[in-house]
Order: sequence, then structure tokens, then C-alpha cells
Amino acid sequence: MRIAYKNKTIEKTLTIVKAVTSAMVVASFVILFGFEKPFVPLPILFGFQIGALCIFLVGKVIRFFNAESKKEYLLANWFEIPMLTALGIAVLGSGRWFSETEPDRVRHLAVGIYLIVEVVVKVCITSVSLAASGKNPTQTLVASFVVLIVTGGGLLMLPRASTAEPLSLVDALFTATSATCVTGLVVRDTGRDFTFMGQLVILILIQLGGLGIVVFGAVFALLLGQAFSIRESVAMQDVLSAQTLSRIGNMILFIFVATVVIEAIGAVLLYPMWAKVPGWQGDAQTQWFCSIFHSISAFCNAGFGLFDDSLIRYNRQWQVYAVICPLIVLGGLGFGVLYNLANIAGNRTLRFFKTHLGKPHRLQMEVPKRMRLQAKVALSVSGLLIVFGMLTILVFERYAGDPFTGQRLDVLGALFQSVTARTAGFNTIDVATMTPSSKIVLMMLMFVGGSPGSSAGGIKTVTLAVIVMTVFATLRKRGEVEMFRRSVRLVVVGRAITVALLFIVVLFITMLALSVTEGPLSGDFTMLDIMFESASALGTVGLSTGVTPTLTTAGKLIIIVVMLIGRLGPLTLLAALTFNLKPIRYNYPDEAIIVG
Repeated sequence: MRIAYKNKTIEKTLTIVKAVTSAMVVASFVILFGFEKPFVPLPILFGFQIGALCIFLVGKVIRFFNAESKKEYLLANWFEIPMLTALGIAVLGSGRWFSETEPDRVRHLAVGIYLIVEVVVKVCITSVSLAASGKNPTQTLVASFVVLIVTGGGLLMLPRASTAEPLSLVDALFTATSATCVTGLVVRDTGRDFTFMGQLVILILIQLGGLGIVVFGAVFALLLGQAFSIRESVAMQDVLSAQTLSRIGNMILFIFVATVVIEAIGAVLLYPMWAKVPGWQGDAQTQWFCSIFHSISAFCNAGFGLFDDSLIRYNRQWQVYAVICPLIVLGGLGFGVLYNLANIAGNRTLRFFKTHLGKPHRLQMEVPKRMRLQAKVALSVSGLLIVFGMLTILVFERYAGDPFTGQRLDVLGALFQSVTARTAGFNTIDVATMTPSSKIVLMMLMFVGGSPGSSAGGIKTVTLAVIVMTVFATLRKRGEVEMFRRSVRLVVVGRAITVALLFIVVLFITMLALSVTEGPLSGDFTMLDIMFESASALGTVGLSTGVTPTLTTAGKLIIIVVMLIGRLGPLTLLAALTFNLKPIRYNYPDEAIIVG
């Protein structure tokens, strides 16, 4: 909801002042929690935070009187009333009604929580406003990822984020990029080399990168009762690749609810798994954190784990196959498909109760919800790829490699590797010991990736389906590409071919660049390992044969760029660069040429 103000100059000044104050608030928390011993005295830090609180409060009062409609301002900022009430109770009541021993600590905590919420709210709402500013929306999307990576890298470089010496700039950016782009390639062991603070930063980057900071901002705005303007709804439609504008608010809320529910169920089911492994020394809090971390990492297809061998030590636990595999699959289907399936399930349930408890004639005029073509294609191709990957890996590992390797890889192990190669990045066996044939199959699966609208990378399942059906249409001499008795538009076919071609070009350039930077220093690694690393980075998968920790600085920078390209998609980056190009309004005469 956009509020109209009387004096535009005052509003612009307040915006600048609050932006600078927010940046200083963030800096104060970094100094307070990022160092073992803050280099600024604590009274000065707390005094600055109280001053920032006063600036925020004065700004709200000025905006209230500057607003043309006081009612609209109060409706748009209704959440400020309970926040300020809670802050007042905490500040005035400490030492009187509660916490008589440490009243100052309670006051500082209350002020800190309020400031954090205030800054987060403003960042979220600003991200949506920037996406709907009328400028290039794809540039806003790219910029949001870059800002998130730089911010996360800076936080990971803090002394309290790592257990030993602080990370170098390149390693911090690499880890932040891998987390934000939900890849899973690591140059430092997540569980051993990072403290709880560092692991928490990585987890937040995974969640924000999986959903997208603009989508997260939209969710936050809707939860706070902020109504979207038409321009903001159109911007969110572009970001989510949604088909209808009228249901964009429902779609965003569904993303939030589905994410919370699925990740929470996954965490609860994973909780008992960790204690079953011999040598586990964690307490209940550590066990819950492991569950939450791996549930979020699996659903976001990130592949980050808190153990140096990924999930190899847990390859006999049923949760790996009955919990983590479904989380990976659900996260890779895309929220558009999940939204369609949820609508169908809700409609079928409602019709069932109406049929058995209501009057049947009321259903005669109601058209049942149907599965969209997008969902049919995504589900079909995903299922076929999982089965294809499982069978081929199982055959190659049992009959084309070391007998020891073949004996320890059962059907469930092959199934898990087929699922995780769809951009998840976990592994229950050592990828380096797999046969070259299996590695090539994994590279094929990584190249395809997940489905559109998900956090997965690759060219996407629907893109593969469109290209394959284009070939079939050509062989059958059909004038249109057809899937499930529906025709596919020519522009979609062109987009699919463009995406696949761009991915192939980027993949070959990456392999060429890494062969130059890592080839002479590869040691025991082969060119197939470098090709595997390139496909894993571009597909935002995270599987590795052991090349990642040994990368040179140049190799790390190459992988950083490739992971970002793989997460955003080369077509999105090209759209950001060519957004202002105007379409031509003329056509040249056609002439036949021979191909093939």
C-alpha cells in the first residue's frame, strides 16, 4: 500500500535518514556479535541503539502528520502498535514487574529486538517496491542476489563466524554464493570450520536464496497486512512466473505456508535419526538444529550438511530415503506445481463432502479443478528422470565398476543419488569412487535439474520436455509441438531452445576455464572430475568428486560466477542486459535453407 504524503521533500529526507540509521544499526549489531570482544565500548553501542530508536520513533510521528490520510497510514502500519506496546512494557516494566536483578539487560534486549524487526520490515517492503519501481525487474532480482551474497560473505568473515582463523575474502564469498544460490559446494567444512553463528548465517542465506529475497519480502509484506498495488502485483507475477494476476497474493501466502509446514514436518521426522549413529555426542538443542538445518537444506535443494561426509554415515537410516528424498523432490517441483496440486486436493475434498453431506445437484454447475499442463509435464519428466537415473546408476555401479562399490550400492542408494543429482547435492556414497559411466549419468541429471519456479537449477524439466517434443513433432511432420493434447506456443519453444543452448555454452566455457586454471595443478583429478565440477556448479547441485577444496583462487572465482549464473539462469541475465531493447515491427522476406 502506497501512502500519499503532503510534503515530498520531508518524505525523501526521512527516507534517507532512516536508510542511513538502518545501516548504522546493522553495523552496531555486527560489532556487538561478530567479535569476541567488541572494539567499541558497550555503553556507546547501547547508547547508539537507543538513539536510533528515537530517530525511528520521531520519523514515524513526522510521517503520521505528513500523511494525507491518517487512516491509511495507520492501516498500513498497524503492526507498529503492538510492537511499540511490547517495547514500552519491556522497558518500563523491567526492574518493577519482572527481571528485578538485570533490568538493563532486558531493556537492551527489547530495544535490540525492536530495531532488528524494524530494519527487516523495511528491507522486505523496500525489496518489493524496488521490484515494482517500473525499471528492469530482472536487474532488481540480480541485484538482490548480489547484495545478499556480499552481505553474507561479510558476515562469514567475522571472527565469531569461524572456529579457527577468519575466512579469506574469496572463501567467504564462495561459501555465501554457494548458500545463496543453494548449490552446496564448499571449500570449508560447514560443521567443523564454522561456529553456530556462521552456520546460522549459512542457513539464513539458504532460506533467503531458495525463496528469493523479493518473494520473502512479499511474504513479509502480506503478513503485515500490506496490500499490493497493481504494479507490485505485476512485478511479483514476473518474479514467480505466475500465470494469473488475480491470485498472486494467494500464491505468495501459499509459498510461505507450504515452506514452513513442509520444512517443519521434515525437521520433526529427522529429529530421531541423529541419535542412532554411534559416537553421537550432541544434546537436544544440537539435535534440533541438525534437523532444522538439514530439512531446510533439503527442501531448498541446497545440499549443505553439518557432517564432513554429507549423509554417508546415515545411509542405513530410513529417514534419508523417506524424509530427505521427498523434501528434495517437493522443493524441486516448483511452487506453481505444488499450488496447483494443493488446489486440486482441496477441491476434491470439498466436492467429496458436498456429495456425501450436501445436495448433489449443487455440484452440477461447478467445474472441478484440473491439473495444468505445467504440473503434468513437471511431474512426468521428474518421475522419468528419477527412474532413469536410478536404473542406470544401479547397473553401472554393479556391473561396470569395482565389485566392492557395486555390492554396497543397493536400490535405495541408487535412488537417492538419482534424486539428489536433481540439484540437491547430498550423497550417501563417495561420489569420487563411482564409475565414470555413473558420473556421466549424474552430469546429465544435473544439467536438466528441477522444474521451473523452484530453487533448483539446470535447464529445467519442462525445457527438456519441450525440446524433446519439438524433435518428435519434426519427425512426425506436425506443424505444432504437442504435449498431453495441448499445443505449445512457438515463443515457448524458442525460449526452451535458447535456455538449453545458453546452458551448453556456459558449461563448455566453464570446463575450458577450469581446465586452464586447475589442469596443471589437478594432481589425482582427471578432466572428467573438472567436467563434473563444472556441471555441478552450473546446475547448482553441490556434488563433487573432491575438486572443490583444492580449487585455486581463480578457480573459486570462476565457480562463484557460474553458481550465480546457474541460480538466476543465463536467460534471466540476458534479459537484464537487453531489457530496454525494443521489439522490431517488421519482418524480412523468408527463404528456404537446408538443415541437418
